[in-house]
Amino acid sequence: MNILLLGSGGRESAFAWKMSQSPLCTKLIIAPGNGGTAAYGKNVKLDPNNFDAVKALVLKENITLVVVGPEEPLVNGIHDFFLNDDLLANIPVIGPKKEGAILEGSKDFSKQFMARHGIPTAGSRSFTSETLEEGLTYLENHITPIVLKADGLAAGKGVLILDNTQEAQEELKLMLSGKFGAAGTTVVIEEFLTGIELSVFVLSDGENYVILPEAKDYKRIGQADTGLNTGGMGSVSPVPFATDDFLKEVEQDIIIPTIQGLKKDNIDYTGFIFFGLIKVGEKPYVIEYNCRMGDPETESVIPRVENDLVELFMATAQKRLNEIEINISPKNAATVMIVAGGYPGDYEKGKTITGLDNLRQSMAFHAGTTAEGGVTKTNGGRVIAITSLQDSQFEALQSATADAARIYFDGKYFREDIGFDLM
Repeated sequence: MNILLLGSGGRESAFAWKMSQSPLCTKLIIAPGNGGTAAYGKNVKLDPNNFDAVKALVLKENITLVVVGPEEPLVNGIHDFFLNDDLLANIPVIGPKKEGAILEGSKDFSKQFMARHGIPTAGSRSFTSETLEEGLTYLENHITPIVLKADGLAAGKGVLILDNTQEAQEELKLMLSGKFGAAGTTVVIEEFLTGIELSVFVLSDGENYVILPEAKDYKRIGQADTGLNTGGMGSVSPVPFATDDFLKEVEQDIIIPTIQGLKKDNIDYTGFIFFGLIKVGEKPYVIEYNCRMGDPETESVIPRVENDLVELFMATAQKRLNEIEINISPKNAATVMIVAGGYPGDYEKGKTITGLDNLRQSMAFHAGTTAEGGVTKTNGGRVIAITSLQDSQFEALQSATADAARIYFDGKYFREDIGFDLM
């Protein structure tokens, strides 16, 4: 099979690494890819949101399967684009159509969906510029902390947690007047839940599903979860506090009602569902849905999946995931993200990376890198994810952290405490 993987981050590096091992994979093209993905296939410079360019590449390379990594092309309707084109309609796309991707593309929609289908989540109300005054009054009577969420995609920056009512009112005004652009034309005001977060991942064919390993990621830039939010500084899988009983409850109260709810709403969902969860006491609640795998969670989850990933994707496309038994490694995975100095604020690109050959017990999943003439350079805020798979969580964390220290570039930074709160 000739496979096209769309995306350029650490998530796509992990996918490319895994898919390239499949005997079903004849040719793998990653568009645009990064400085590490060329080790698993062929990089092609291309914007995944330029659907005409994607079509031209698919036809030129005789692609027979398309895997969409990031959320934006899915929310923009790339799956629908394929289905509505006579030359592309028979090529399977792993990733939901626009009507399913709205689970991530609109937080207001996802809240209504959960309410409609009895899925546990924080209480909320949504407001627009037309109902601003109503929203300001609502905030006056809302207990703090207060969570404000831009309805649409805001590159991970559209969620604010505020301890002061007046500050929340000012932020609501700013959001509804364009602080986050079109993403903030509707704002969801949400109850703040206290607990510990984790991510659960499902691959669905619209009828059936398989549950992938759970993971916990770390968003804050600083040690001990301090400082600014980032796209993710590391992750671990499995998650010690996610007991078998807890995960059974997640399946019964959240996963099954979500899959059945999509069917009831006539949404044919083919692809990943990312359940961002919070454990409050012993009960799971949904914080958010995503229509793709997480990053850096994928870098910890995929190495634990022992199945042929391409075979899983084909079973998804053919609606026969019920025939698949998912095999998960009992080993522990830990991922440490190496980032550019200054991230998540201003940072420089183009720094030469050395030490990639020095890793002893880990894999390097490139994220923000480029490679030309045998020289790998930084090309983003999150640069490389270092993942180790070991018998115990302590060994995995120790190995990934030690190997992250063996890579060097000017301004490099990584957290040395990923996962140690769970020990």
